[in-house]
Amino acid sequence: MATQEAFEQAAQRAQQLPSKPSNTILLQLYALYKQATEGDISGDRPGGFDFKAIAKYDAWSSLNGKSQDEARDEYVALVDSLFQQS
Repeated sequence: MATQEAFEQAAQRAQQLPSKPSNTILLQLYALYKQATEGDISGDRPGGFDFKAIAKYDAWSSLNGKSQDEARDEYVALVDSLFQQS
């Protein structure tokens, strides 16, 4: 299980990736980070033509029910794998 310190280090490392990940990976990072730090999403899904906000909302809401510890572990593992791929 990833510690809070390992999670915070992974969050800093995610800002220093050698190449920009795909939008799918970026959404995955965002959703795991939000789930790890805030838990299940609340509030209404954005409407209109704000496609970026809608994509972020949908990515985060897909993790509803996942524990914050699980999300933290998956986030750290994903960041580690992105560094290994580069």
